[in-house]
Amino acid sequence: MQAVCRLALGVFLFASCAFGAPTAGAAVAENPSNSQKAAIGRKIWQNECAGNVDGLTTWNVGEEFPSLGIGHFIWYPAGFNGRFNETWPQFIAFAKQQGATPPPVALERHSPWKSKTEFQQDFNGPRLSALRKWLAANVTLQTDFIIARSHAALPKILAAAPASEKARIEANYRKVATTPQGTYALIDYVNFKGDGTQVSERYKGMGWGLLQVLGGMKEAPAGPAAAKEFAASAKRILSRRIANSPPERGEKRWEPGWHNRCATYATPF
Repeated sequence: MQAVCRLALGVFLFASCAFGAPTAGAAVAENPSNSQKAAIGRKIWQNECAGNVDGLTTWNVGEEFPSLGIGHFIWYPAGFNGRFNETWPQFIAFAKQQGATPPPVALERHSPWKSKTEFQQDFNGPRLSALRKWLAANVTLQTDFIIARSHAALPKILAAAPASEKARIEANYRKVATTPQGTYALIDYVNFKGDGTQVSERYKGMGWGLLQVLGGMKEAPAGPAAAKEFAASAKRILSRRIANSPPERGEKRWEPGWHNRCATYATPF
């Protein structure tokens, strides 16, 4: 898995050269300052679990897996093959590569909890308590991982996009990236709903990741207007996902919260 992380970052660096030098605005998204990174990490933690420590280990109602950390990284139990990108093992590989020492339970390949009931019964036990303590002490590490995923997204998106849409999608990315709020939007959305290139992350053949949001944007100039249109496109794409989702998942209950999160992309960061 460490090799996968190195490969993803290598692909990003290669793609940056292949598609030409980034504009000054795009450089903001690719290289946020330390203060921007700290603010982005706090905002993502607030988005995912209201910024509280207990929320760092969560098993959401209606889901088959726990979500951990400020980015609610998904961790599948053994034997469960979900449609969503399993990000917890990727984060742990990244953490180890950076020299971090996660608690022993974090190193297990699969979630040791197989149900929400089992997870809640162990919530105040030593394993989950150790995870929360370590995660709360390593917010910067988690933020760096989330930013690395965002960096790797653009070349993947451009490779997956229809030839006729590549230029427009890249232009939209660059326009959104020209402000701190746009930087935050691009980074947060990849963590929130993925890059949109994974075929399994589709309902009725339609995805909901960054690829789809950038492709669904209406014309807007670079800067705050582009971030505002990105927010509007994200809301439209997520409402389409909900309309296409299996009824038994009950995704309509998440729409207000998802839209509220997207609304933060339209306001100064």
